[in-house]
Amino acid sequence: MTDIIDPYHFTAGSAPLLISIPHAGTQLTPEVDNGLSDAARPLGDTDWHIPRLYDFAHALGASMLVGNYSRFVIDLNRPADDTPLYTTATTGLYPETLFDGRDSFTPGMTPTAAHRRHYLAQIWHPYHQRIQSELARIKHQFGYALLFDAHSIASVIPRLFDGRLPDLNLGTNGGASCAAALSDRLVDCCQKQSPFSHVLNGRFKGGYITRAYGQPDANIHAVQLELAQVNYMNEMAPYAYAEEKAPQLQALLRSLLENMLDWADSHYQ
Repeated sequence: MTDIIDPYHFTAGSAPLLISIPHAGTQLTPEVDNGLSDAARPLGDTDWHIPRLYDFAHALGASMLVGNYSRFVIDLNRPADDTPLYTTATTGLYPETLFDGRDSFTPGMTPTAAHRRHYLAQIWHPYHQRIQSELARIKHQFGYALLFDAHSIASVIPRLFDGRLPDLNLGTNGGASCAAALSDRLVDCCQKQSPFSHVLNGRFKGGYITRAYGQPDANIHAVQLELAQVNYMNEMAPYAYAEEKAPQLQALLRSLLENMLDWADSHYQ
């Protein structure tokens, strides 16, 4: 069985905030690399450039956890038992299709069940163990913890949603993963600007990470943000970062994170 090297990259911070980035990884195992279809070969469903987009958050003191392996190996934002998160079209723990419905693997070339159990043990579990340990550390230090799960996706994917996706898609699992006052604060932050559209708990209300770790009654507040990629990158391969667009979006992202931290600081005083 292929050794898994460095399933994630983690940077510890000084603030009560952990930013999780599960879908930016592009590393492949030999089995996945050999089996990918031509359609999947460009890794189009990757959350491209998200660590770069959120690089400013280090200066805010945020801890940052970034998955290194592609979601085509294993999806870190799906439950370990692969229970579907949405009743509408979606992808699973081991994506067999692209977001647009095309096959991820050449027929007969999907990784074996044994390989996939190995990915679960050596990639998925370490990532989630790090989330758990960092949230526990933050809560022990501050009495509460904030989790921000950072994602992006192409702005138009007819199989998943109608029309163009709003620019910022905040998800709190229908209000279950964080205090209502916190989500209200974030929505208010979005409403105070005009360039970017936004929605709360629309098509993307939060994946497994948000749902599993957001426990406001235990003083752990989790929010997912799904960004429309058109606002900071070229959505066509090779998926170039848009230097001229990204700073405006980064300014709003910084405001969202600052509001999250300010809300928690005042709430828990």
